[in-house]
Amino acid sequence: MAFQEKDLRLIRKEFEDKTANNPERIRLGNHFVDDFIFEDHEAADIPINALRVIFNIISIISSEQFRPEDRPKQLSLFDEEFETDNNIFASMKIRNNKISPSGSSKQVVDAYEFLAKFKMSWYRSVNSKGKEIKTFGGLISTPSYDHRGYTSFLISSYWLKKLMVIPEYNYVLYNLVYNIRNNKHVIFAIWLSKLPVNGTAVKLSTLNKKFGLNYKTANDFCFKFLKPARLSLHQYNNLSFNYRYKGDSIFIFPYHTKMITDIDLSVKNTGQPEITRRLRYFRKRYDLQENEMVQFTYQYRNITQIRELIEKAFREFIRSNRSKGIKSTSFQGKAFLIEIQEIIIRLYRNTRTGTLLPNGYPVII
Repeated sequence: MAFQEKDLRLIRKEFEDKTANNPERIRLGNHFVDDFIFEDHEAADIPINALRVIFNIISIISSEQFRPEDRPKQLSLFDEEFETDNNIFASMKIRNNKISPSGSSKQVVDAYEFLAKFKMSWYRSVNSKGKEIKTFGGLISTPSYDHRGYTSFLISSYWLKKLMVIPEYNYVLYNLVYNIRNNKHVIFAIWLSKLPVNGTAVKLSTLNKKFGLNYKTANDFCFKFLKPARLSLHQYNNLSFNYRYKGDSIFIFPYHTKMITDIDLSVKNTGQPEITRRLRYFRKRYDLQENEMVQFTYQYRNITQIRELIEKAFREFIRSNRSKGIKSTSFQGKAFLIEIQEIIIRLYRNTRTGTLLPNGYPVII
């Protein structure tokens, strides 16, 4: 598995997959996503094993990813290392079993060949000194087995910069490409991570074009594509979605399914002491167990609009119980959350968004 190139390639850095531990999530830079996966707003049909290569590349370089506004010196160092001449590359090695856990050499070969040929072209960028830098190739070049169990390849400075320098990015779960076999569902999950919290409305023709599909009605798109995608993401992703359609408009509303494990309740880590105290109040007063707090905590802590809705629902919960002569603490644990969830649904559906997207309410249980 090799591709002969006449161009002189200068290798400036080596990356290697040295650990067996996998990250929980990776950071996908929006520039890379827009240019490589969604060029001209259309999703590329990238096979699942090729997506595994991409996810593992990002995992390996994750410690060197940065936002330029946070680390301007790092950007200068990148330019000095990679953007001083044409055709400068980094080399990388990835374990083959991370691309094909079943051990299929054909799957590994096909994945690397796809990425070597996909978007193969001349790319031009301008460095910090105004010099134009030219690079030829796809995302990767010259893949080959360098020793047992690994594949090595080159990454051009053009694409490496889009992977490493990430002014804007979204988190995606690393295991998504292992738990979900349908590549379009994974690509949809990447697109979903970029949507605003209040959702979006998209025409059927736009979605068909974006994801390379050909459904004739919005009903078909929802039930033949969105419904199975939602089942996959609800089971395996930290972000899923609700949907509905009206005419040829499809409404998609993302929601979090679980809290990422590195978010905790400590004041030190969050910098949100008032929110933390409020969460502790709910937990203690209504005897909420740790597993019952996960979704509730994520929604309350991280999304202002949902936190306000939860507080409004809680006030209604207290008012309603007082009018009935019932102590609010009569509802403990999950029973408390069920009561709040029902009020949230009622309040949400009385809003303009709730009228358009009745099943887009926040889920706290």
